[in-house]
Amino acid sequence: MDTIPAAVEDAARRFGDAEALVDGPVRMSWRELRDQVSGAAAAFVEGGVLAGDRVAICAPNTHHWVLTALGALSAGATLVPVNTRFTAVETADLLDRTSAKALVVADDFLGRDRLAELRDGGHRVPGFVLPVSPGEPWRALPTSTVDVEVDPDDVSDILFTAGTTGRSKGAMSAHRQALDVARAWAERGEVTADDRYLVINPFFHSFGYKAGILVCLLTGATIVPQAVYDAAAATRLVHDERITVMPGAPTIFQTMLDLPDVDLRSLRLAVTGAAVVPVALVERMQEAFGTVLTAYGMTEAVVATMCTPGDDADTVATTCGGPAAGFELRIGEQDEILLRGPNVMLGYLDDPEATGRAVDADGWLHTGDVGRVDERGYLTITDRLKDMYICGGFNVYPAEVEQALARMPGVADSAVVGVADERLGEVGKAFVVRREPGLSTEDVRAYCKGVLANYKVPRQVEFIDVLPRNASGKVLKFQLRER
Repeated sequence: MDTIPAAVEDAARRFGDAEALVDGPVRMSWRELRDQVSGAAAAFVEGGVLAGDRVAICAPNTHHWVLTALGALSAGATLVPVNTRFTAVETADLLDRTSAKALVVADDFLGRDRLAELRDGGHRVPGFVLPVSPGEPWRALPTSTVDVEVDPDDVSDILFTAGTTGRSKGAMSAHRQALDVARAWAERGEVTADDRYLVINPFFHSFGYKAGILVCLLTGATIVPQAVYDAAAATRLVHDERITVMPGAPTIFQTMLDLPDVDLRSLRLAVTGAAVVPVALVERMQEAFGTVLTAYGMTEAVVATMCTPGDDADTVATTCGGPAAGFELRIGEQDEILLRGPNVMLGYLDDPEATGRAVDADGWLHTGDVGRVDERGYLTITDRLKDMYICGGFNVYPAEVEQALARMPGVADSAVVGVADERLGEVGKAFVVRREPGLSTEDVRAYCKGVLANYKVPRQVEFIDVLPRNASGKVLKFQLRER
């Protein structure tokens, strides 16, 4: 069982009539899920999708995403998750670079019609489009059998992650790798068919997709997605659906615990990361429910290290645990964290040079993060070599924002850094050198909102006469951060 389609069949056989998926009024068993996935696979094949073609999905966390994603994979296609916060320009870039043959797209989500935005902007739209309505149940498709052979080493997905050059890179993984990291995550969290898993992390992230959907597929845990995070609604879901497992960024747990009369007693496991986790918050979480774990990973490796049940609050808050999913861990030059193992990505899509920079000749993935390893083999992240910062759990790469600003009329130069924010962890601050004296903060933010996802838009703007640079011309961002 080293392919995702085989895992779907295995789940139907092992867990049968147990509840597989709960999304509002939609409830289905593992057998029903398998049947709907088979119908979706047949729809893709009838729409002209062949083995190895790319299928893009731009939709929120609902049952539609689960069924169409697993359906595309069962048709032998490669999955291309698209961030629902992306603008039409950003979405079109991914569709073009992957030569997507099909697009699953939410027809109305958060007040936006993404398909209309693509067409109105004159962008290429794949030949087969499958619109889904997040507020409506998935239209049942006739159960069909698709006879497509899928190999464990076939590319299962291409997940895009921004790089320091400012252009996103598509990290490719094989079916066996996607399942291996999900299996490792499930083992560390001791996830079983008795669990009910609230998936708040977006499905377009590896956390929501691989550490969410695939973990449930392997263990029989019930998938309970939340399309848009809302603390009160999430708390009600935990209570009403007897949720036992809930990962998320630290801010998610903070906002839920701050609600009056919160009842999270059904939870037995919370997994967090993607930002600094205060020891006091971990202690508060442990007091409110049960086990709290932290983990470290990235799109290129998904789950590299993870704590184990029983680790104390200080360990959970200050480390990311020890190696998982077959990874080797060592500290390289400049204390950079290096990872090696069978689950390092296959490479970046159509970018051998970037792949070579990321993975050296000995197979070590250079993460760009700085850290140390203690006597137990537990990893602590101390800094980042790259300029990336984390806003509300989302990675933001300043170079991408800076490239957008470089195309803005009135901007002569810019540099973006992450600054502390009580609610989101970090937010972007843009230092802008004006070309036109009348340029305002509102102008800069409005322009960015038109070309960038909202979490990438700088929350603060400061106008300066000149950016500090060293002799080679590199911007001295540490000086900007000190301001």
